[in-house]
Amino acid sequence: QVRLVESGGGVVQAGDSLRLSCTASGGTFSSYSMGWFRQAPGKEREFVAAISNIGGSTYHADSVKGRFTISRDNAKNTVYLQMDSLKPEDTAIYYCAGSWNTIVVVTRTEYDYWGQGTQVTVSS
Repeated sequence: QVRLVESGGGVVQAGDSLRLSCTASGGTFSSYSMGWFRQAPGKEREFVAAISNIGGSTYHADSVKGRFTISRDNAKNTVYLQMDSLKPEDTAIYYCAGSWNTIVVVTRTEYDYWGQGTQVTVSS
């Protein structure tokens, strides 16, 4: 059973940066692709970014492209989300997810494992 634990959330001001981390245990981390999603109050969970199993391919949602960067370190069983130039509309609970697909996955239903989420709040 794969377990995912996010960290790094917090309260920041608009324009600040945060780096989220998600560490996996169980399974072979390099066997599955990873993604980040977020859910704001009253809204559906939405795709943010994804990375293939060995990190050769990434994809970012248009809303975060140029500001957020997903990366992974398979030696540390960890995936990261570097968030720069944060905006109040980035406020949400951020979830990492793992998929047994090795390629980049953007569809929520194709993910097999989910973390518990970490809150990111951006004040104006």
